Amino acid sequence: MRGLQLIPAGVNVSFIPKRIIFFGFSVALIIASIGLFMAKGLNFGIDFQGGILIEVRTEKAANISDMRGKLGALGLGEVALQEFGAPTDVLIRIQRQEGDEAAQQAAVEKVKAALGEKVNYRRTEFVGPKVSEELFLDGVLAVGLAILAILVYIWFRFEWQFGMGAVVALTHDVISTIGIFALMGFEFNLSTVAAILTIAGYSINDTVVVYDRVRENLRKYKKMPLTELLNNSINQTLSRTVMTSVTTLLALLALYLLGGAVIRDFSFAMIWGVVIGTYSSICLAVPLLLYLHVNRSGLMIDEKGEEAAAEQAP
Repeated sequence: MRGLQLIPAGVNVSFIPKRIIFFGFSVALIIASIGLFMAKGLNFGIDFQGGILIEVRTEKAANISDMRGKLGALGLGEVALQEFGAPTDVLIRIQRQEGDEAAQQAAVEKVKAALGEKVNYRRTEFVGPKVSEELFLDGVLAVGLAILAILVYIWFRFEWQFGMGAVVALTHDVISTIGIFALMGFEFNLSTVAAILTIAGYSINDTVVVYDRVRENLRKYKKMPLTELLNNSINQTLSRTVMTSVTTLLALLALYLLGGAVIRDFSFAMIWGVVIGTYSSICLAVPLLLYLHVNRSGLMIDEKGEEAAAEQAP
Protein backbone atom coordinates (compact mmCIF):
# COMPACT_ATOMS: atom_id res chain seq x y z
CA MET A 1 0.00 0.00 0.00
CA ARG A 2 1.49 3.32 -1.07
CA GLY A 3 1.23 6.48 0.98
CA LEU A 4 -0.37 9.71 -0.10
CA GLN A 5 1.47 11.45 -2.94
CA LEU A 6 0.55 15.02 -3.82
CA ILE A 7 3.11 14.98 -6.65
CA PRO A 8 3.06 11.98 -9.02
CA ALA A 9 6.20 9.88 -9.25
CA GLY A 10 8.46 10.72 -12.19
CA VAL A 11 7.10 14.24 -12.57
CA ASN A 12 9.22 16.55 -14.73
CA VAL A 13 8.20 20.19 -14.46
CA SER A 14 10.27 22.68 -16.45
CA PHE A 15 11.43 24.97 -13.65
CA ILE A 16 14.88 25.94 -14.93
CA PRO A 17 13.79 26.77 -18.52
CA LYS A 18 11.23 29.18 -17.03
CA ARG A 19 13.73 30.86 -14.71
CA ILE A 20 13.49 34.23 -16.46
CA ILE A 21 9.76 34.36 -15.66
CA PHE A 22 10.48 33.53 -12.02
CA PHE A 23 13.26 36.09 -11.83
CA GLY A 24 11.02 38.75 -13.35
CA PHE A 25 8.22 37.98 -10.90
CA SER A 26 10.61 38.10 -7.94
CA VAL A 27 12.17 41.39 -9.02
CA ALA A 28 8.69 42.90 -9.43
CA LEU A 29 7.72 41.56 -5.99
CA ILE A 30 10.82 43.05 -4.37
CA ILE A 31 10.32 46.45 -6.06
CA ALA A 32 6.65 46.48 -5.04
CA SER A 33 7.55 45.53 -1.45
CA ILE A 34 10.16 48.26 -1.15
CA GLY A 35 7.76 50.76 -2.74
CA LEU A 36 4.99 49.85 -0.28
CA PHE A 37 7.39 50.13 2.63
CA MET A 38 8.58 53.56 1.49
CA ALA A 39 5.09 54.85 0.66
CA LYS A 40 2.90 53.36 3.40
CA GLY A 41 5.42 52.26 5.98
CA LEU A 42 4.74 49.59 8.57
CA ASN A 43 2.06 49.59 11.22
CA PHE A 44 4.48 49.33 14.11
CA GLY A 45 3.06 47.85 17.26
CA ILE A 46 3.63 49.08 20.76
CA ASP A 47 6.90 47.12 20.89
CA PHE A 48 8.49 49.38 18.26
CA GLN A 49 6.45 52.56 18.55
CA GLY A 50 6.01 53.00 22.26
CA GLY A 51 2.73 53.64 24.03
CA ILE A 52 0.22 52.12 26.41
CA LEU A 53 -1.29 48.66 26.17
CA ILE A 54 -4.28 47.73 28.32
CA GLU A 55 -6.03 44.36 28.33
CA VAL A 56 -9.54 44.38 29.80
CA ARG A 57 -12.33 41.87 30.34
CA THR A 58 -16.00 42.77 30.47
CA GLU A 59 -18.85 40.87 32.17
CA LYS A 60 -20.73 40.40 28.89
CA ALA A 61 -19.69 40.57 25.24
CA ALA A 62 -17.83 43.85 24.84
CA ASN A 63 -19.46 46.68 22.90
CA ILE A 64 -16.41 47.75 20.92
CA SER A 65 -18.04 50.72 19.22
CA ASP A 66 -19.33 52.10 22.54
CA MET A 67 -15.91 51.69 24.17
CA ARG A 68 -14.24 53.30 21.18
CA GLY A 69 -16.54 56.28 21.43
CA LYS A 70 -15.85 56.75 25.15
CA LEU A 71 -12.08 56.50 24.77
CA GLY A 72 -12.00 58.62 21.61
CA ALA A 73 -13.55 61.51 23.53
CA LEU A 74 -10.69 61.56 26.06
CA GLY A 75 -8.27 63.35 23.74
CA LEU A 76 -5.49 60.78 24.14
CA GLY A 77 -4.58 60.68 20.46
CA GLU A 78 -4.68 57.45 18.48
CA VAL A 79 -6.68 54.74 20.28
CA ALA A 80 -7.12 51.25 18.84
CA LEU A 81 -9.43 48.56 20.23
CA GLN A 82 -9.33 44.92 19.22
CA GLU A 83 -11.30 41.89 20.34
CA PHE A 84 -8.81 39.67 22.06
CA GLY A 85 -9.79 36.00 21.76
CA ALA A 86 -13.10 35.80 23.63
CA PRO A 87 -15.89 38.36 22.98
CA THR A 88 -15.42 39.64 26.53
CA ASP A 89 -11.71 40.38 26.12
CA VAL A 90 -10.54 43.63 24.55
CA LEU A 91 -7.03 44.89 23.81
CA ILE A 92 -6.68 48.69 24.00
CA ARG A 93 -3.69 50.45 22.43
CA ILE A 94 -3.07 54.12 23.10
CA GLN A 95 -0.32 56.20 21.56
CA ARG A 96 2.41 57.38 23.88
CA GLN A 97 1.49 60.56 25.70
CA GLU A 98 3.76 63.58 25.81
CA GLY A 99 5.59 63.78 29.11
CA ASP A 100 7.09 61.36 31.59
CA GLU A 101 5.73 58.22 33.25
CA ALA A 102 3.24 60.30 35.23
CA ALA A 103 1.60 61.40 31.97
CA GLN A 104 1.24 57.78 30.87
CA GLN A 105 -0.28 56.80 34.21
CA ALA A 106 -2.68 59.74 34.02
CA ALA A 107 -3.88 58.44 30.62
CA VAL A 108 -4.51 55.01 32.14
CA GLU A 109 -6.57 56.58 34.94
CA LYS A 110 -8.66 58.44 32.35
CA VAL A 111 -9.34 55.16 30.56
CA LYS A 112 -10.40 53.48 33.80
CA ALA A 113 -12.68 56.38 34.67
CA ALA A 114 -14.30 56.29 31.22
CA LEU A 115 -14.90 52.54 31.19
CA GLY A 116 -16.13 52.31 34.77
CA GLU A 117 -15.64 49.79 37.56
CA LYS A 118 -17.40 46.85 35.89
CA VAL A 119 -14.37 46.28 33.66
CA ASN A 120 -11.60 43.96 34.86
CA TYR A 121 -8.15 45.35 33.99
CA ARG A 122 -6.00 42.30 33.43
CA ARG A 123 -2.80 43.87 32.10
CA THR A 124 -1.25 47.31 31.65
CA GLU A 125 2.07 47.88 29.88
CA PHE A 126 4.14 50.97 29.11
CA VAL A 127 6.78 51.03 26.37
CA GLY A 128 8.93 54.14 26.10
CA PRO A 129 10.50 55.48 22.87
CA LYS A 130 14.02 54.49 23.88
CA VAL A 131 13.03 50.93 24.68
CA SER A 132 10.97 50.63 21.49
CA GLU A 133 13.90 51.92 19.39
CA GLU A 134 16.24 49.40 21.02
CA LEU A 135 13.74 46.61 20.40
CA PHE A 136 13.47 47.58 16.72
CA LEU A 137 17.25 47.69 16.27
CA ASP A 138 17.61 44.37 18.08
CA GLY A 139 15.00 42.86 15.77
CA VAL A 140 16.81 44.09 12.65
CA LEU A 141 20.12 42.82 14.07
CA ALA A 142 18.60 39.40 14.82
CA VAL A 143 17.36 39.01 11.24
CA GLY A 144 20.70 40.22 9.79
CA LEU A 145 22.78 37.89 11.96
CA ALA A 146 20.51 34.96 11.14
CA ILE A 147 20.99 35.50 7.40
CA LEU A 148 24.77 35.89 7.89
CA ALA A 149 24.94 32.69 9.95
CA ILE A 150 23.00 30.84 7.26
CA LEU A 151 25.43 32.13 4.61
CA VAL A 152 28.41 30.83 6.61
CA TYR A 153 26.74 27.47 7.25
CA ILE A 154 25.81 26.87 3.60
CA TRP A 155 29.28 28.05 2.50
CA PHE A 156 30.99 25.41 4.64
CA ARG A 157 28.31 22.78 4.05
CA PHE A 158 28.45 23.14 0.27
CA GLU A 159 30.32 25.95 -1.56
CA TRP A 160 30.14 29.72 -1.59
CA GLN A 161 27.93 29.67 -4.69
CA PHE A 162 25.29 27.72 -2.79
CA GLY A 163 25.59 30.14 0.13
CA MET A 164 25.01 33.16 -2.10
CA GLY A 165 22.00 31.53 -3.75
CA ALA A 166 20.49 30.73 -0.34
CA VAL A 167 21.04 34.26 0.97
CA VAL A 168 19.45 35.84 -2.12
CA ALA A 169 16.41 33.60 -1.65
CA LEU A 170 16.21 34.41 2.08
CA THR A 171 16.53 38.15 1.49
CA HIS A 172 13.75 37.84 -1.09
CA ASP A 173 11.54 36.13 1.52
CA VAL A 174 12.22 38.74 4.22
CA ILE A 175 11.64 41.77 1.96
CA SER A 176 8.45 40.31 0.48
CA THR A 177 7.13 39.57 3.99
CA ILE A 178 7.75 43.19 5.00
CA GLY A 179 6.00 44.27 1.81
CA ILE A 180 2.90 42.18 2.49
CA PHE A 181 2.68 43.62 6.01
CA ALA A 182 2.92 47.14 4.61
CA LEU A 183 0.21 46.33 2.06
CA MET A 184 -2.21 44.74 4.52
CA GLY A 185 -1.50 47.15 7.37
CA PHE A 186 -1.02 44.33 9.87
CA GLU A 187 0.72 45.18 13.11
CA PHE A 188 4.49 44.75 12.92
CA ASN A 189 5.90 43.82 16.32
CA LEU A 190 8.30 41.43 18.02
CA SER A 191 6.05 38.50 17.13
CA THR A 192 6.46 39.43 13.48
CA VAL A 193 10.25 39.43 13.88
CA ALA A 194 9.98 35.96 15.41
CA ALA A 195 7.87 34.90 12.43
CA ILE A 196 10.48 36.25 9.99
CA LEU A 197 13.24 34.31 11.76
CA THR A 198 11.09 31.18 11.66
CA ILE A 199 10.42 31.77 7.96
CA ALA A 200 14.18 32.00 7.36
CA GLY A 201 14.73 28.68 9.12
CA TYR A 202 11.91 26.99 7.23
CA SER A 203 13.03 28.35 3.87
CA ILE A 204 16.66 27.33 4.35
CA ASN A 205 15.54 23.83 5.31
CA ASP A 206 13.82 23.44 1.94
CA THR A 207 16.78 24.98 0.16
CA VAL A 208 19.29 22.64 1.81
CA VAL A 209 17.25 19.59 0.78
CA VAL A 210 17.30 20.64 -2.88
CA TYR A 211 20.95 21.72 -2.71
CA ASP A 212 21.94 18.36 -1.27
CA ARG A 213 20.32 16.62 -4.22
CA VAL A 214 22.05 19.03 -6.61
CA ARG A 215 25.42 18.21 -5.09
CA GLU A 216 24.67 14.49 -5.23
CA ASN A 217 23.74 14.73 -8.91
CA LEU A 218 26.81 16.84 -9.70
CA ARG A 219 28.94 14.00 -8.42
CA LYS A 220 26.86 11.32 -10.12
CA TYR A 221 26.34 12.91 -13.55
CA LYS A 222 29.58 14.70 -14.36
CA LYS A 223 28.76 15.27 -18.04
CA MET A 224 25.06 16.12 -17.80
CA PRO A 225 24.26 19.73 -18.82
CA LEU A 226 23.86 21.88 -15.72
CA THR A 227 20.42 23.12 -16.77
CA GLU A 228 19.06 19.58 -17.03
CA LEU A 229 20.81 18.49 -13.83
CA LEU A 230 19.35 21.35 -11.77
CA ASN A 231 15.87 20.78 -13.15
CA ASN A 232 16.07 17.06 -12.37
CA SER A 233 17.23 17.84 -8.82
CA ILE A 234 14.22 20.08 -8.20
CA ASN A 235 11.78 17.50 -9.53
CA GLN A 236 13.36 14.68 -7.52
CA THR A 237 12.75 16.58 -4.27
CA LEU A 238 9.48 18.23 -5.32
CA SER A 239 7.21 15.64 -3.69
CA ARG A 240 8.94 16.00 -0.33
CA THR A 241 8.95 19.81 -0.55
CA VAL A 242 5.26 20.08 -1.42
CA MET A 243 4.19 17.53 1.20
CA THR A 244 6.12 19.36 3.93
CA SER A 245 4.66 22.72 2.90
CA VAL A 246 1.08 21.46 2.74
CA THR A 247 1.21 19.79 6.17
CA THR A 248 2.75 22.93 7.68
CA LEU A 249 0.09 25.12 6.05
CA LEU A 250 -2.69 22.96 7.50
CA ALA A 251 -1.43 23.64 11.02
CA LEU A 252 -0.93 27.36 10.32
CA LEU A 253 -4.40 27.74 8.82
CA ALA A 254 -5.87 26.23 11.97
CA LEU A 255 -3.92 28.75 14.05
CA TYR A 256 -5.01 31.62 11.82
CA LEU A 257 -8.69 30.70 11.83
CA LEU A 258 -9.05 29.44 15.40
CA GLY A 259 -6.14 30.93 17.32
CA GLY A 260 -7.73 34.31 17.98
CA ALA A 261 -6.59 37.86 17.34
CA VAL A 262 -3.43 37.62 19.41
CA ILE A 263 -1.58 35.29 17.04
CA ARG A 264 -3.48 36.05 13.83
CA ASP A 265 -0.84 38.39 12.39
CA PHE A 266 1.90 35.95 13.39
CA SER A 267 0.01 33.09 11.74
CA PHE A 268 -0.53 35.13 8.58
CA ALA A 269 3.18 35.94 8.41
CA MET A 270 4.02 32.26 8.76
CA ILE A 271 1.51 31.23 6.07
CA TRP A 272 2.96 33.77 3.67
CA GLY A 273 6.48 32.70 4.66
CA VAL A 274 5.82 29.03 3.93
CA VAL A 275 4.38 29.84 0.51
CA ILE A 276 7.07 32.33 -0.51
CA GLY A 277 9.83 30.25 1.08
CA THR A 278 8.83 27.17 -0.90
CA TYR A 279 8.71 29.26 -4.07
CA SER A 280 12.12 30.84 -3.51
CA SER A 281 13.80 27.52 -2.67
CA ILE A 282 12.63 26.02 -5.95
CA CYS A 283 12.42 28.95 -8.34
CA LEU A 284 15.25 31.21 -7.12
CA ALA A 285 17.87 29.43 -5.03
CA VAL A 286 18.49 26.62 -7.53
CA PRO A 287 18.28 28.56 -10.85
CA LEU A 288 20.74 31.13 -9.46
CA LEU A 289 23.41 28.41 -9.42
CA LEU A 290 23.48 28.64 -13.23
CA TYR A 291 24.85 32.18 -12.97
CA LEU A 292 27.15 31.60 -10.00
CA HIS A 293 29.27 29.00 -11.85
CA VAL A 294 29.16 26.05 -9.49
CA ASN A 295 32.61 24.44 -9.29
CA ARG A 296 32.13 20.85 -10.43
CA SER A 297 35.84 20.11 -10.09
CA GLY A 298 35.75 21.05 -6.42
CA LEU A 299 32.97 18.55 -5.83
CA MET A 300 34.93 15.88 -7.69
CA ILE A 301 37.99 16.55 -5.49
CA ASP A 302 35.81 16.21 -2.39
CA GLU A 303 34.46 12.93 -3.70
CA LYS A 304 38.00 11.57 -4.31
CA GLY A 305 38.98 12.63 -0.82
CA GLU A 306 36.02 10.77 0.65
CA GLU A 307 36.83 7.65 -1.37
CA ALA A 308 40.47 7.76 -0.23
CA ALA A 309 39.39 8.12 3.39
CA ALA A 310 37.02 5.17 2.99
CA GLU A 311 39.79 2.97 1.57
CA GLN A 312 42.12 3.83 4.47
CA ALA A 313 39.46 3.13 7.07
CA PRO A 314 39.86 -0.26 8.87
